[in-house]
Amino acid sequence: MPDTEFIDKVAFITGAGSGIGRATALAFAAAGATVVATDLDNETAAATADLIGQQGGRALGLACDVTHNDDIVAALNATIDTFGHLDIAFNNAGIEQPVAPLADISENDWDRLVAVNLKSVYLCMKHQIPLLLKAGGGSIVNTSSGAGVIGIRGQSAYTAVKHGVIGMTKSAALDYAATGIRINAICPGIIETPMMGRFSGGTPEGRERVIAQEPVGRMGRPEEIASAVQWLSSDLGAFTTGHALVIDGGQTVGL
Repeated sequence: MPDTEFIDKVAFITGAGSGIGRATALAFAAAGATVVATDLDNETAAATADLIGQQGGRALGLACDVTHNDDIVAALNATIDTFGHLDIAFNNAGIEQPVAPLADISENDWDRLVAVNLKSVYLCMKHQIPLLLKAGGGSIVNTSSGAGVIGIRGQSAYTAVKHGVIGMTKSAALDYAATGIRINAICPGIIETPMMGRFSGGTPEGRERVIAQEPVGRMGRPEEIASAVQWLSSDLGAFTTGHALVIDGGQTVGL
């Protein structure tokens, strides 16, 4: 994106303390946007905002537990109080599921995955949409996964919530298509992030196991996902809404 694409735009990003969220926050800032970087960990959110500041951008780092309605409201209120409006939201916060067949998934793990990966997207959109309506329109991008379009052995809970993100995105997009609000989802494949490091066990063997699932023979880079989020939020993506964009190195093509 040109470095003026998002001048005068305010972007609100969850899960911005690392991985895809941080890469996207930096990319938006580099293209001129003001960024509100939120994360469960206040230190990592602040670190992302500091990186943006060091590169000459404007950013606010905030702690936000996206499973708590009041935290989301407070973070969005801080966005408006500080910058005056909201134009772009990237609802990206999420957690992984330990590999286990469905009957071995604990109820607590199920509830946590639903809260962080699905309910949080609902709560964020619930409070972002009125702000975007007030601004005359805008863009929301929600993070689903390649697991949102296929089934994956040992990942029943994760695939369920990621399918849910896509269904909610498509329906909400229709609700607000005529208002100037575009709502889309991204579906990353195996991306080089701390979450993937945990999922693979952080070992060379684990890395080889997950990379073997990628026809392109490597993990994706967070910056490659960030560029897709930017496109969906840009003027070039203005005719796209209700879409789930798969960016997975071909992982799901033959499945």
